[in-house]
Amino acid sequence: MLIIGLTSRDRLLLTLVFGCERCGRQAAHQLVKRVRRFTVFFIPLIPISTRYLDTCTACGRVVDVPREEAERALRSGGPLRP
Repeated sequence: MLIIGLTSRDRLLLTLVFGCERCGRQAAHQLVKRVRRFTVFFIPLIPISTRYLDTCTACGRVVDVPREEAERALRSGGPLRP
């Protein structure tokens, strides 16, 4: 019997403070990289997808961030949106 499945792992890349467009509060936003992998016998083998997520710590809003925008924020240390 072959046990296969998917697993995901989140890695915090950056925490920034700026205004949230949903709640309007000045709050910390966490930029997270989420990688989903195909697993065999609970061993992660092949990356299936990679997503970058922006989470507002005040209201819990989660938004997908394009890879280019996430990399630009990591380089400059600035907000995710101009």
